[in-house]
Amino acid sequence: MTIRIIEREMADAEYGRMLKGFVEHGLEFGVPDYKESRYGFVAMDGDAFIGCVSGLQYEKWFYITDLWLEKPYRKQGYGRELLRLMEDKVRTLDIQHIWTWTSGYEGAAFYPKCGYTVFCEFENYYPSGHNRIGVRKAL
Repeated sequence: MTIRIIEREMADAEYGRMLKGFVEHGLEFGVPDYKESRYGFVAMDGDAFIGCVSGLQYEKWFYITDLWLEKPYRKQGYGRELLRLMEDKVRTLDIQHIWTWTSGYEGAAFYPKCGYTVFCEFENYYPSGHNRIGVRKAL
């Protein structure tokens, strides 16, 4: 048998096998298979989309994958309201913690005002020199 390592993207079937393999491996250590569940809220101004928050449930943790607002709607409390609605939603699912990644150029000031604490920071992550920051909150 000749093993080759090839630089390319995985095919859909290969990706599916990898995911199944992670589940099988976890089962060996007593980690049951679980499904990710996505939840989200959309902000509208009339019929116009102006922002959103969404994320994934992983058992007792919730990962905010997206929190975004069109520029004219920022710094008016809409981001805080989207975040509050998401936190309220995930509390009803018995989720105990919420977390996300944010940028050092804007999110670093926003999330602490909403009760989040920094758990990780990568210095000079972005080409601009700004940091990438991991924040979390116990619910």
